[in-house]
Amino acid sequence: MNDKNIAVGSLQEIFVEPGFLVLKFQNETTHIQQFTRKIDRSFLQFHFCMKGRAKFVFNQGTYALDVPEEQSLLLYNTKVDLPLNAEVYPNTWMLSLVMSIQKFHSLFSQQAEHIPFLSKEFEDKKYYTQELITPPIAVVLSQLMNYNVHPTILDLYVKGKIYELIALYFNKTNTTTFEQCPFLVDEENVKRIRKAKDIVLLRMAEPPTLKELAEEIGLSLKKLKEGFKQIYGDSVYSFLFDYKMEYARKMLESNQYNVNEVGLKVGYSTSSHFIAAFKKKYGTTPKKYLMSQTQ
Repeated sequence: MNDKNIAVGSLQEIFVEPGFLVLKFQNETTHIQQFTRKIDRSFLQFHFCMKGRAKFVFNQGTYALDVPEEQSLLLYNTKVDLPLNAEVYPNTWMLSLVMSIQKFHSLFSQQAEHIPFLSKEFEDKKYYTQELITPPIAVVLSQLMNYNVHPTILDLYVKGKIYELIALYFNKTNTTTFEQCPFLVDEENVKRIRKAKDIVLLRMAEPPTLKELAEEIGLSLKKLKEGFKQIYGDSVYSFLFDYKMEYARKMLESNQYNVNEVGLKVGYSTSSHFIAAFKKKYGTTPKKYLMSQTQ
């Protein structure tokens, strides 16, 4: 293993039902965080890296799989246990599903012929696959990371979104958005759109205009708008707004900044404008949100 600055972090575990668990990783530090968890061979693992980068290490570091931003990894091996040993890099969000094979079979018993590793051929074998996260899946992942629902329906909401995520993942009957859109088949175009996303997030307090952004990445304004919508499922500024509100929420929860400081950090010149924006996103004011977290 390379010489790295590795810190041990914490993760949020969400119990969905027997044989079905969700793990949420959010490393907002400047260090690589290492997460370990026992997972035996009777479970499937789905890992979705929404932003940043993660690495899964096996066999005491002799083998590793990288999962870059906006990619997913499915792990399945009936021969050996695959304990979770993940290195989650700085500024990385990742969501993982751990589901028993028995539970999975109960969901897809009627569709086994459409899912390779449910066939007899893979019954006693390993199956790994890595894919791009499609825009519909990215939307559900974002909802699972940022939900703001009443506690009385929280379990139902999360369970519904998890099942929606699984359904979208195995929705192979339709071609993906990348295959449908000729613009996105060009890898250079995709790189430019991702650069646009990085630029607006890096300068979220004073983002460039769409025209300035299009010029900086070398695309027409029309292609920027259409490409961003195709890849991220939202307009540039709507995507940025959601990111800013999530960033602000985490700053508030740290209890290291007051409302005015948080507002300035994410680009609001007055606290009243920030409070209005926060309420639009989360349905409550920053102060009331913090009070609800301490109850």
